[in-house]
Amino acid sequence: MAVNDEHEILHQPSLDDLNHADIRWYWVDFNAPSEEEAQLLQQHFHFHPLAIEDCHHWLQRPKLDHYDDIHFFVLHAMNPDTLAAEEIDMFWGSNFIVTFHSRPLKEMDEVWQRMAEHQRLREKGNVYLAYFIIDKLVDEYFPSLYRIEDQLNEIEIRGKNVPLHMLMNEIFEIRAKLLKIRKTIVPMTELLYRVINSERIEGLKERIVYFTDIYDHLLKLSETIEANRELTADIRDSYVSINSYRMNTIMKTLTVITTIFMPLTFIAGVYGMNFQRMPELAWHWGYYMVLLIMLAIGVGMYLWFRYKRWFD
Repeated sequence: MAVNDEHEILHQPSLDDLNHADIRWYWVDFNAPSEEEAQLLQQHFHFHPLAIEDCHHWLQRPKLDHYDDIHFFVLHAMNPDTLAAEEIDMFWGSNFIVTFHSRPLKEMDEVWQRMAEHQRLREKGNVYLAYFIIDKLVDEYFPSLYRIEDQLNEIEIRGKNVPLHMLMNEIFEIRAKLLKIRKTIVPMTELLYRVINSERIEGLKERIVYFTDIYDHLLKLSETIEANRELTADIRDSYVSINSYRMNTIMKTLTVITTIFMPLTFIAGVYGMNFQRMPELAWHWGYYMVLLIMLAIGVGMYLWFRYKRWFD
């Protein structure tokens, strides 16, 4: 995409046409380039070898490097299905933007379409284009995070009707997703902080408010991620506590039952021995007396435990 002094797009310009005097600025997008096309970064544009090397090594952390009057960005898009980061490399010069990415991205296609359709956007120059690209990448982070928030809301609503092990699986899955997103957003936030504090990028001061807006969006995303991580931790801890309480209640009930039956078992064990000289065995009412004593002991212990509030 080459834009002349009248802010019109030159149709199908060659790379050699980009150096004409009437070209105000241009954008070259390497969209899933072949090996031969990738060589143009060196053969035609003569970018710094270290920057070109970074273009061929996936996946770099978001960063900003300055090479004389050309500024090299590593940006991250986010795959909405896997939440994995996808690298976009951008070279920012005084009158051009060159982007490089290994596969087609809808964000880049949408930016290209908008720039092609609206002259008022082209009039703002390549600095605005750089902003537009980064802003579009960041905007696509929000839907993925909102889907995770919806999952958390569903868990809060139906949490009491879901088995604990299934609930824990969902919580840990959500925490893993949040961690994936965080690994993209935090480095991008650091990158935007460097950009808005940079003194080396030509024309940036006039558009600094736009990049500050992106930085604010990234801060909001970071805060939302941390809030959701805390929420998942709270849900996990709450349900673990509830499960522990249930287990304690069950164990207390079993302990009470066992305690009541211990003296009864002792009495039954004593009179179950096969000694010949046990006077009580000859009593006419001995059997009924033992049963009565055992009943009295059981009821007495039950009432004592109730008095001690063991069943509360």
